[in-house]
Amino acid sequence: MNVDVLLGLQWGDEGKGKIVDVLSAGYDLIARFQGGPNAGHTLEFDGKKFVLNTIPSGIFFDNTMNLIGNGVVIDPIALVKEIDMLKIAGHDLLVKGNLMISRKAHLILPTHLLLDVASEQKLGEDKIGSTLKGIGPVYMDKTGRNGLRIGDITLPDFEERYQKLVTKHTALLGTMYGEVVDFSEREEAFFAALKILSQFPLVDSEHIVNSYLKQGKKVLAEGAQGTLLDIDFGSYPFVTSSNTTTAGACTGLGIAPGKIGEVIGIFKAYCTRVGGGPFPSELTNGTGEEIRRTGKEFGAVSGRPRRTGWIDLPALKYAIMLNGVTQLVMTKADVLSGFEKIYVCTHYHHQGEVIDYMPYDICSAKPEPILKEIDGWNEDIMGITDTLQIPAKLMAYIDFLQKELEVSIKYLSVGPDRRQTISL
Repeated sequence: MNVDVLLGLQWGDEGKGKIVDVLSAGYDLIARFQGGPNAGHTLEFDGKKFVLNTIPSGIFFDNTMNLIGNGVVIDPIALVKEIDMLKIAGHDLLVKGNLMISRKAHLILPTHLLLDVASEQKLGEDKIGSTLKGIGPVYMDKTGRNGLRIGDITLPDFEERYQKLVTKHTALLGTMYGEVVDFSEREEAFFAALKILSQFPLVDSEHIVNSYLKQGKKVLAEGAQGTLLDIDFGSYPFVTSSNTTTAGACTGLGIAPGKIGEVIGIFKAYCTRVGGGPFPSELTNGTGEEIRRTGKEFGAVSGRPRRTGWIDLPALKYAIMLNGVTQLVMTKADVLSGFEKIYVCTHYHHQGEVIDYMPYDICSAKPEPILKEIDGWNEDIMGITDTLQIPAKLMAYIDFLQKELEVSIKYLSVGPDRRQTISL
């Protein structure tokens, strides 16, 4: 057996959580491979809405195990709040026993959040647009070989290691930013949360995943954020701090490249991004606001209004190439219902040339989008249940995209509920 990978192909917020939830019943293990509580996967079913930040989106299926992989960074306080939220809703994860945590997953300390806030403040107008969850600083400690992992909490000298790292952080805060705010209350909550997390199975996740494969079981790797936020291949420096691509699933779970099976790429029928950075097809007019309002485009973690724009084919083709995508899922087609005309960015005007790829200097020399006009559809599609009910003009849009992207669209999402998903 191979590991299938599901990830976003834009700047995040593509609806990955919903699609993982839809597919989860067909898998034995859902494994999150990167990111942290800066991600927000929204799931809706049975009239209820859940936002998951660190816990994999297969958690609602009793027969599906869920794994927080080594590539994930964990804020114990945030994770325990998430666990408590699920418990209140009738999903007690300790009772269900379907959540495991990799010993090698790094810990977000209270001082990581302070460093994140201070860094953004120092950048001023040039700020990255961080969610201020401590993600950048914890990945810096990871690559700087200073970090603490959740497996370390079982070691007798953990508190000593913790204090050593905190001393480093407070020195940085004092030197670079002038002051250190009192974090004693959050520190107390941090250690209380670690006691709760220690009750969950702390595992060597690379062995777990490969054991599942040897037994012929089905594994789905779940990504966070989107390809265009990848630390290596995204719109740097306006990116996240981890590898959001298929390659990140290998390092974030301990999977050999040859063990990757299907790569399921998720994209919206239009495009959004949160925070700063380039966005060639952005709409800053009333149309963009209408898409934001209709699509409820506000960050699941930050609550910030998302920037909106037309779908960007050069960026999407780039993401498909990087990830080796074998099948596509288009979400939020319902949001575009009622537009007489919609548009697709097919190329860029860039430094006197017409190009069909994302240039290296996309942040400094902003390319202008070349747009193709396409007929919209007026029908309300949120209640349709099969392909025969798909409006002809929407089907023409799907066919156009499949031809341009050279990958089949296997699923169409026409609403937020798990039932509002059509297999094509």
